[in-house]
Amino acid sequence: MLHPNKTRFHPSSFLLMGIPGLEDMHFWIGFPFFAGYLIALLGNITIVFVIQTEHSLHQPMFYFLAMLACTDIGLSTATIPKMLGIFWFNLRDIVFGACITQMYTIHICTGLESVVLTIMAIDRYIAICNPLRYSMILTHKVIAILGIVIIVRTLVFVTPFIFLILRLPFCGVRIIPHTYCEHMGLAKLACASIKVNVIYGLIAFSLGYIDLSLIGFSYVQILAIFHLPSWDARLKVLSTCDSHICIMLAFHLPALFSFMTHRFGHNIPHYIHILLANLYVVVPPALNPIIYRVRTKQIRECVLRFLNPKSY
Repeated sequence: MLHPNKTRFHPSSFLLMGIPGLEDMHFWIGFPFFAGYLIALLGNITIVFVIQTEHSLHQPMFYFLAMLACTDIGLSTATIPKMLGIFWFNLRDIVFGACITQMYTIHICTGLESVVLTIMAIDRYIAICNPLRYSMILTHKVIAILGIVIIVRTLVFVTPFIFLILRLPFCGVRIIPHTYCEHMGLAKLACASIKVNVIYGLIAFSLGYIDLSLIGFSYVQILAIFHLPSWDARLKVLSTCDSHICIMLAFHLPALFSFMTHRFGHNIPHYIHILLANLYVVVPPALNPIIYRVRTKQIRECVLRFLNPKSY
């Protein structure tokens, strides 16, 4: 005999609604998302390939860039194909296990991206403020340790999300007004108290503030270069940071806008919230390879040499 609560604990699947309020535009919305996915996939794979094959790029900054590119591939692949399935083919169903996996992958990738951007800011601080000791500080051993720390910190803080969702009972409501599965979107469907989920979510989100504080500290120290005697020297030093600043803004600004609209934009239409949340997972993976190919001379030259070897 079946336990009376068994059928209400975990549903077999959920229904992702896409962008509620813009259903008639789903088909057309899919095209920029598809373009963004192609750019993210091809651009980041190119960057990883170039860094791996070009010996001159085997430097700390480019190792961190390769980590960022791999994270972007994972984030865009975890979200955009399912979005396109919703927009173009009305494939709204997602089984419970796949939804949990997507949630976990998204939070892992965004967590990794945040901490990698922080490490990249510290890398720029060391390169600019302690250039003579740069190679002594960021040895291959230190980079390997940093890579392990990046992964372990993210796993430690993201993995509990799985168990926080699995402990919750779901009482028949399985409609998610979103394009992908995320922690609070799932928790709100539960028919039990989600206070623990809310508190832990805020704790995990606060890590982003810690990362931003470390980035801010690094750039405050870098601003000391304005004591250099000439503007040429100042601009030359700052030019080594512009790519990182652009990528950091591309990652954190959509997240900030999404957070602010959820907290304070109660009169803002729901589809705006969803669009901002989508920008958070679509824009950075597509922009990052473009920024680094345009703004970083070594990457640009290696890509051009790979595409047209006869001209070099």
